[in-house]
Amino acid sequence: MKDVLLHPAYFGPISQFVALAKAEKVVFENEDNYQKQTFRNRMYIYDSNGKLLLNIPIKHRSAITGEPKMAGKHQLYKEVRIENEFEWQKQHWRALKSSYQTSPFFEFYEDELHPLYHKHFKFLMDFNYACLEFITESIQLEPDISKTSEYIRTPDDIIDLRSLIKAKQKTEFQHTPYTQVFENKHGFIPNLSILDLLFNEGPNSLQYLENQDFRAEAWL
Repeated sequence: MKDVLLHPAYFGPISQFVALAKAEKVVFENEDNYQKQTFRNRMYIYDSNGKLLLNIPIKHRSAITGEPKMAGKHQLYKEVRIENEFEWQKQHWRALKSSYQTSPFFEFYEDELHPLYHKHFKFLMDFNYACLEFITESIQLEPDISKTSEYIRTPDDIIDLRSLIKAKQKTEFQHTPYTQVFENKHGFIPNLSILDLLFNEGPNSLQYLENQDFRAEAWL
């Protein structure tokens, strides 16, 4: 697959990383407006009760500037700040340990992942790029990455897969099942956070991603 345009996400879904693994070059959109209910600040993992949402709280513009909320007034994604007064990192780390401590590879990656949940990041986008770096290093993926300097409204000579950031999709991404920790309770759950694949497949994760059938036209 040729060049693709993606959004940085909070340990994005498997669909996004299949696209990333198959692309010749990856361009990340740095200049868009923030939108709610996306993988910018949420991810889904598999716990003992099934699909679990982990959400990063953010500071809204009005809370930062003191200005009243105004309809239609957007905030740039790169300017969105994390609300660190909530102990979200502690909660997310506990959820990850509870869900994956019996998985084949959680302990293998635990020491490298731990700092991301114990260091405060000011901006959401910075944290998401740190998450991306952790994943690419863990699965030994070396993508050719660049970032936009202005918003790309109509991409030219690049596959626009920014829609993969949406948490609610009309089209469900289908991929080859792999063994999940609580599969015997709730069956296989597709397209969870890339962490679910990493903790269950470990060093095989990159080969798994490269072997998936990705139809870009389904997301355009």
